[in-house]
This record gives sequence, C-alpha cells and structure tokens, in this order.
Amino acid sequence: MKPSDIRAAVELADKRIRPHVFETPLRRSDYLSRLTGANVLCKLENVQLTGSFKARGAVNKLTLLPAAERERGIVTASSGNHGAAVAAALSRLGGRGIVFVPKTVPRVKLEAIRSYGLDVRLDSEDSGECEVKAQAFAAAHGQTYVSPYDDPDVIAGQGTIAAELLRQTDHVDQVFVSVGGGGLISGVAGYLKARQPDVIIYGVSPGNDCSMYLSVKAGRAVTQHDVRPTISDGTAGTLQPGAITLPLCSALVDDWPLVSEDEIINAMRLFIEYDNQLIEGAAGVAIAGFVQQSAAEPERFRGKTVAIIICGARIDADKLRKVLWP
Repeated sequence: MKPSDIRAAVELADKRIRPHVFETPLRRSDYLSRLTGANVLCKLENVQLTGSFKARGAVNKLTLLPAAERERGIVTASSGNHGAAVAAALSRLGGRGIVFVPKTVPRVKLEAIRSYGLDVRLDSEDSGECEVKAQAFAAAHGQTYVSPYDDPDVIAGQGTIAAELLRQTDHVDQVFVSVGGGGLISGVAGYLKARQPDVIIYGVSPGNDCSMYLSVKAGRAVTQHDVRPTISDGTAGTLQPGAITLPLCSALVDDWPLVSEDEIINAMRLFIEYDNQLIEGAAGVAIAGFVQQSAAEPERFRGKTVAIIICGARIDADKLRKVLWP
C-alpha cells in the first residue's frame, strides 16, 4: 500500500462501514485549550462501538470478505480492542472466529471478546507472539487471518476517523495519534496529508514499549530489548517483519514523541477530570504527547487547531484506581 492509495481507500471504506459503526463526536477540550493556547479538538473514539477505534478497521475488512469465508472462520491476534472489534463485527455480519490474546490482556477486554461468543486462545507472552501463532493457526486450518494493523483494508477503515474529522471541522494544523502497530496513524495521516498536505502528524508512543518508533529510526522492523510494563496495553507489542505500516509511518509521520508512564497517567487523570470522558492508557498516550510538546515549545501550538485522537476507553478497574488515586 502506497501513501497515495490511502485517500481513495478511506473514502470507499467510509461509505462501506457507515451502517455498522458510529460517527463519533469531535469535541473541543476547553481545559487543554486554555492550558496550551491552542484550539484543541478531541475525536472521541472512546465512545465508538466496543469502546475503541478498532471497530472501523475490523468492519471494513470483514465486509469485504465473502460470507462463506467468514463462516469458515476468521483468525486474529489482539492485545484486546481489535479482538473485541472483530468479535462484534462477526456478530453483526455473520461468521465465527478465534482470537489469540496475550496473557497480560486486561480482564475488561478479554470479557468483551468472550461476550460475543468467540473462541479465545490465551497462551502467548505478548502481542507479537500472538500474531505469529494466529497466522500459523490460520494457515494450518485453511482459515482467514485478519491482522490488527498490517492490512490495507484495516488501515483504510481506521482512516475513516480522518474523513469524519474533516467533515466536522474545516481545517486542522496538527494531529496527535497514539502508535502501536501503526494501522491507526497510517490511515489517519495518509488521508489527512492527501487533503491537507501542510498538516503535521505526531506519532506518540510510551517510552516503555515503542517498537514502531525504534523501527522507523532504524529503517527496519526491530525488537525493543528493554521493554517494560506500560499502562498503554493497547499500543504494546512488537512489529512484525515486513509490516506495511512501517514504510507508511516513515513517510507520513512528522515527529515521534515518547512519553513516560507518569506523563500518560497524568494526562489520563486530567482528561477524565476536566473533559469528563473515561479513557484507557493508549488514549492517554496521545494526550500526554501533546501536553509534553506544548510545554517544551508553547509557541508551536499557540493559536493553532490541534486534533487529538482519543482512541479507546476500555480500562480495568485496578488500572483506573491507579490513575485516579496514585
């Protein structure tokens, strides 16, 4: 997939998935706007179907598959949100599936997947290992593997966020997006840069787990050897060799802030308290990146329209307590 292909693919996906997903609100954050001097607009994918942007890519991919293929079985790997999105899409479109998730999957995300009746395989150490096992299982059983990020149709589905964004506001100057495997930022950045070439895209990752950041810097998929736990479980995991998101991210993303766990937790707390929205760690990453960058260089954002993709809401109660009562 080339960056030049993304706009057309997103526009087709936007029409295709509209009956099955929500058009999420774009809401101004008065608190973040006052804090930074920017006009801060938050795209609330935390209120999307299944509580995450992942519904978009899953629905777009699965609507393109023949019903017989869905009935034969869909296999996927997920840190949680993509699995729930595939499960929800199959319940609407018809079909059956298996989701490989890591042992560290948050309970609330695991229960969301199981609530749709999908088989869950819970025997991997991390998301990267889940992907390898899921691909091998699909090949051995003649079933279809659906990647959480490494698929043009999934990327196009996630990019529909950007199509909605530009229907809801005339122009954005800068956009902050959390980055795991890169499917979300590839779709969003590809569409926005086709429509507004001057837009600046920030790909934000936790310093504790930042495979895409390291891979972009190295020019190839690399494994982070000092991975540490992160509250942003939705962005955690290794990047698969040959992933199409790596060249897309390299071409489309302008800056790569890394944020600490304290910065993520503080950003989550601020957003929950002042914007009255429940969010998970991965959503806090994008907010933390903006707060960090605006503190370091305030004039870069003053008077600008900044969009932050609030990517998801599913967080376990114990993690939420840590955020609210550190």
